[in-house]
Amino acid sequence: MASPSHAPVLLDRVVALLAPALEAPGSVLVDCTLGLGGHSEAVLQAVPTARVIGIDRDPDALAMASERLAAFGDRFIGVHAVYDEIAEVVAEQGLDHVDAVLFDLGVSSMQLDVRERGFAYSEDAPLDMRMDPTTGRTAADVLNTATAKELTSILRTFGEEKFASRIAAAIVRRREETPFTTSADLVELLYATIPAPARRTGGHPAKRTFQALRMEVNDELSVLRRALPAALAVIGVGGRVVVESYHSLEDRLVKRAFADVTRLDVPPDLPFVPEGSEPAFRNVTRGAEQADQHEIEQNPRAASVRLRAVERVLPPVAGASR
Repeated sequence: MASPSHAPVLLDRVVALLAPALEAPGSVLVDCTLGLGGHSEAVLQAVPTARVIGIDRDPDALAMASERLAAFGDRFIGVHAVYDEIAEVVAEQGLDHVDAVLFDLGVSSMQLDVRERGFAYSEDAPLDMRMDPTTGRTAADVLNTATAKELTSILRTFGEEKFASRIAAAIVRRREETPFTTSADLVELLYATIPAPARRTGGHPAKRTFQALRMEVNDELSVLRRALPAALAVIGVGGRVVVESYHSLEDRLVKRAFADVTRLDVPPDLPFVPEGSEPAFRNVTRGAEQADQHEIEQNPRAASVRLRAVERVLPPVAGASR
C-alpha cells in the first residue's frame, strides 16, 4: 500500500482551531473527510486528550488512513460512510454529542494520484470519478446518458464553464459515434471544442469540466447541504465545526449555514437581547481565511481554500432536534 505523501492544506491553522475544543479527556473529533488521515494524525499528535472518528466514503482511503493511524490505538476509529451520515455514525459510537467536526472538502490527493480512479485529466484512465468506487454511476455514465441540457447545467453550475453549452453539444455528437470510456477521449474533445485563446488562460482546459463531473457523480453539494446542519446539531457546548472549501458553491453553503446559527435575530434598535434569542454559535474565524503565498507555492491546492469555523456557546433548545 502506498505511503501518504501530501501535506494537508492549512494544517497548523486547522489544528489550532480544533485544539481548544479537544482539551478535556476523551474529547472526540469527527474528521468527516478522512482522506489519507493527515489532519487526524496532526490532531492526535498535538492533542493527547483527543480521540478521532474518521469518516470516508472511499474504502481505499479509509484503509490507508487506518494503517497510518494504527499507532494511536483506540484513539482512532475509522468508519466507511458518507459524511452526511454523521449523526448516525456518532450515535453508533454510543455518543450523544462530539466536541469538534472537520470537513476538508473536494477530491483527496490519493484519489488524484491513483490513475485508475479517473479523477485526473493529466493521464488517460477510465472515466470513473466515484469517491466510493463500489456504488453509483461513473463519469462515463453521465457523459453517455445525460441530455445536452443536463450536461450544460452540470458544466455551468459545478464547473463555472463559460463554454458549457458548446461542450455539451460536442459531447452528445461524439457519443453518438463512440461512447466515452477514458479521460483521454474527453480531454481530446475539450481541446477541440474550447477556443484557442481561452485554452491559453485559466489553467488546463479540462480542469473545469473534470471538476463539474466529479461533483455531479458524487452529488457533492447535496451531501454537503445535508451534512452541515447535521454536524452543527451533534456539537456540544464549547465544540467547534471547522470547514475547508475549495469551490465558491461549497463556500457559499458553509457561509450560509454558519450565518444561520450565529445571527442575532432581534431588531437592531432593541436595547437588550431577550432571553432565548441569543445565537447558539459564535464565529471563530473572521470571514473566510485563506492560505498565504508561501503555502500556495508549496501546495498549489491551497490557492482556492476558504477556511471557516464556528463554536457552540449555548446548548440546543430543549425539545429541538440535535
